[in-house]
Amino acid sequence: MRDLYIDGSWTDATTSTGGRTVENPYDGSVLRSVSEAGPADVDAAVDAARRAFDTGPWRTTSAAERAGVLRRLADLLVRDREDLARVESVDTGKTVVEGGIDVDDITAVFRYYASLAETDSGGRAVDTGDPGVVSRVVTEPVGVCSLIAPWNYPLLQMSWKLAPALAAGNTVVIKPSELTPLSTVRLTELLAEAGVPAGVVNLVLGAGAVVGAEMVRHPKVDLVSFTGGLATGREIMAAAAPGVKRVALELGGKNPNVVFADADFDTAVDYALAAAFFHSGQVCSAGSRLIVEDSVHDAFVAELARRAEKIRLGNGAEADTECGPLVSAEHRAKVERHIALAREEGARLVAGGGRPDDPALADGYFLRPTVFADCTSEMTAVREEVFGPVVTVERFHDEHEAIALANDTEYGLAGAVWTGDASRAQRVAGALRHGTVWINDFHPYVPQAEWGGFGKSGIGRELGPSGLDEYREVKHIYQNINPAPMRWFSGAEKED
Repeated sequence: MRDLYIDGSWTDATTSTGGRTVENPYDGSVLRSVSEAGPADVDAAVDAARRAFDTGPWRTTSAAERAGVLRRLADLLVRDREDLARVESVDTGKTVVEGGIDVDDITAVFRYYASLAETDSGGRAVDTGDPGVVSRVVTEPVGVCSLIAPWNYPLLQMSWKLAPALAAGNTVVIKPSELTPLSTVRLTELLAEAGVPAGVVNLVLGAGAVVGAEMVRHPKVDLVSFTGGLATGREIMAAAAPGVKRVALELGGKNPNVVFADADFDTAVDYALAAAFFHSGQVCSAGSRLIVEDSVHDAFVAELARRAEKIRLGNGAEADTECGPLVSAEHRAKVERHIALAREEGARLVAGGGRPDDPALADGYFLRPTVFADCTSEMTAVREEVFGPVVTVERFHDEHEAIALANDTEYGLAGAVWTGDASRAQRVAGALRHGTVWINDFHPYVPQAEWGGFGKSGIGRELGPSGLDEYREVKHIYQNINPAPMRWFSGAEKED
């Protein structure tokens, strides 16, 4: 099985790590088997990236040429949109519609960084006050980058790393999650078709504990970018520390969705459903913490629960499916443990809480959308990232308490405020300690705006100009255009 892409060629794993069967989470059926890399394969991929950076043309290729390759890739993504959406759907369990939206967003990201590479040189002149000096600050690519993406948005999250890394002139080794590798294999095929030179992009597959760990600690890697869980992020920081590698981490969130009584009730409920249950809640920015003003709390919870019970579960390939399965049996079991613990800690279950009764869904990894009321900030389900179709509801009495509750988390990725008062909306948005804050909305992002979090949600930013800066080094070049002896030391006078 030639599933590894190293130095411009598809190749088999050289070590006897065996392969992995990739499952369709809708019914547990095998989609295909893939070969997995071992340490020797990672070493070969990193060596290829190192050679391509040190001696290859990509680093010295003009920004316009690199942008041209990224634009060709974007055109290929448009050409193959339906196929990529289908692959993403069967691999992750999300609906084909969601997969198509992902491909559109990915296309926009590559086009954005193609344009930014051409217009943002990163350099600037420095006025030293001395006419005999020419001083400038320039940017250069970091070098070899290990890019590790999660299973929930395999293509999207990889594009947020890959597009700026390539735009800046770096070479990369990429690894998708072992649970959802198929769309990244297809993306790598398109990168080759778009004209990315050999060695610039290298693909390895395998488990994080084996392949990912080797990508992080490899001495020839200059930067590691990872999206995933907090525990793994901590391990990556520790593994990267001996080499003092640059590290960019996006580690999830526990995102508050604050609803004031003067918000439009129907719209706020509608968006609360999408915030919590889009992609079965397997979203780092999911609005899994609803914080509702006391005067509308009971009515809001009742309506939210009513609508949650009506969400149609099913095969993502079918047009009437609104919510797909969780990614694996193991992940579903983890979410079920969270649900059981929430009930033990006193949360009141008002919707969902278990697996669906429909026998057609029995072979898949489904959970019914779940709503818990009477929640407090001390509960585990309120504090920890459940990463499933579970939303907790807390209540507040005034603006001060709403802000305090929303900020009462070790994470700080995203949050939202719903209100009809424009002044209050700006006050609350300004007070929330989260990297993205939506006002009367939830979930949208644009490639031009930075994405990332405060606190334990991570380090660094993706997207926007800062996303490009993550993959660039800054250098100061100071030129004395009229050098002459300094005569600093007493014995420095020229002898006759």
